[in-house]
Amino acid sequence: MGRHRTDEFDGGYQAQQPAPRRRAAGGGRGRVLVPLAGAVALAVLLGVAAFVIFNRDHDCSGGKLPLRVVATPDIQPALNKIAGNYNKALHSIDSRCVEVTVAKESAARTANELAAGKADADVWVADSSLVVARLRGEPAAAAALPEPSGSVANSPVVLVTAKSAASKLAGSLKPSWAGMIAAANVANPDGPGKKVRVLALDPQKNSAGMAALLAAAGSAKQAGQNKALVGALKELSGQLVSDPNAMLASLTVKSGSRVPVGVTTEQTVYSHNTKKPDAQVVPLYPAEGTLSLDYPIMIVAKDPGVRKAASAFQQELATESARKVLRGQGFRTPDGKAGDTLSKEKGFNPATPEALPAPDAKTVASMAQTWSRLNLGTRMLSLIDVSGTMALPVPGTNMTRMQAISKIASEGLGLFPADSEIGQWAFSTHLNGQGKDWIENVSVGPLSETVDGVLRKETMVRKLATLQPKATGDTGLNDTIKAAYTEMTKTYAEDKINTIVILTDGAGNDDPDGGVSDAQILSFLKKTYNPKRPVSILLIAFGPDAPKGKQRMDALARATGGEAYIAKDILQVRDFFLQGMERRLCAPKCDG
Repeated sequence: MGRHRTDEFDGGYQAQQPAPRRRAAGGGRGRVLVPLAGAVALAVLLGVAAFVIFNRDHDCSGGKLPLRVVATPDIQPALNKIAGNYNKALHSIDSRCVEVTVAKESAARTANELAAGKADADVWVADSSLVVARLRGEPAAAAALPEPSGSVANSPVVLVTAKSAASKLAGSLKPSWAGMIAAANVANPDGPGKKVRVLALDPQKNSAGMAALLAAAGSAKQAGQNKALVGALKELSGQLVSDPNAMLASLTVKSGSRVPVGVTTEQTVYSHNTKKPDAQVVPLYPAEGTLSLDYPIMIVAKDPGVRKAASAFQQELATESARKVLRGQGFRTPDGKAGDTLSKEKGFNPATPEALPAPDAKTVASMAQTWSRLNLGTRMLSLIDVSGTMALPVPGTNMTRMQAISKIASEGLGLFPADSEIGQWAFSTHLNGQGKDWIENVSVGPLSETVDGVLRKETMVRKLATLQPKATGDTGLNDTIKAAYTEMTKTYAEDKINTIVILTDGAGNDDPDGGVSDAQILSFLKKTYNPKRPVSILLIAFGPDAPKGKQRMDALARATGGEAYIAKDILQVRDFFLQGMERRLCAPKCDG
């Protein structure tokens, strides 16, 4: 017994004896407790670290840091949703929680406010770099507006028509910028425009409208179709729609026999179809490729803290979660990749469209100027030759020169919109019983205005149809030009293109009373012409005697920055008027 107790107290057991269960159990628990205690300690340490990190990144102890984003209406809903998620995550800058708000405003309005230094924005998301390039082209704005620091999304500019009418276009219009120009060309009434009516977004108010004009202009230049482009631009100026949503709504309303086709962005098409499933429209992707709205982002805030917050939010916009929101609302990622919303089943082409070369700032500014000049109103006085030679027949036709000139005038009249101000004089010699070589048939005024109860345009058409040459009349051209030029200069309209159009069978002046000589009229025109208030002469001659006077015609026209043409065919007048419109773009330096 003693040895047993001694051994027990000494802790000595013989090798052949198993260890008591109680001791064995006690020894196992000890081995577990040691690592468990370490794990608990590590968890506590990690928890403390996570708490510190979380509070460092979400420390709102300094209050809120407002960040105001201003975006175009199309992308504002998506950015607003992204901002809501961002705010919930409690992102902080210098112990202040960033609170992002996203206001919607048209790019044109924000651009004007930025140029004036009155924009209430920390971050601006425009719809297109075209707007930014145009704004930065202005010296005052360039200093205030930084270069874009990235792109938020992408949406190609496409042609668009009602889904119900798409099949009717197959034989009338190839989806292309060239096709759009051909359909809209006012001087090509026998082209696709007989079956297609092209609508345009105002390029001065909408970036998609400007992008469409630039794409069309590039296509026309490459194909050598500048006159066709001018004709299309002139026609589109009368078919403007300021709001993309209004345009898409109008495409689905049946009006006349021609199929309406417009331009807008792919995302606008998606948004419209989502909201109006009973009035679906379909995108038509131009064969030449297209330009896209790229939604550039610019940080315009001055405060350092706000700028840090803006940079952080910009990084958020590049995350996959943010881009998922954008793709879900019909946008593409900046590299052109589409989401499931732009599927073939919904009428879209998810493949990235071929991109046309992006225009530089100079090209954008030039197109804006072109559009502005072409869309200045028209104020025109037409002078119709009714001298005795106008009774002579035109070889190869069953018309007299008078009938041919009247038809040319009617053809030209049809090219001008209703708000054009046009008047008509006839000229020969001794027309009004007072020795004057001209007589006013219709005063200059809006074509849509009534004259004695009849629209001015209709009055002019009737006058043209009844004009008769004066059998004994000579050609008092010089006196007539001086009187007309004096009148148009005196009544000059700043907001219009002021022009005198002369329609004759030749540019000779054979006034038996003498009157103003050839040298005197050229001297008068050169002295009176004011490049800051230009009144130009467009001279069109028709008939076998016309080539003889071409040199004189050129001298009269160029003295006023105008142009002279000899028509071999009546329908050529369409091209002549378009060339006259082209000169608006270079005036007053068209001839160097």
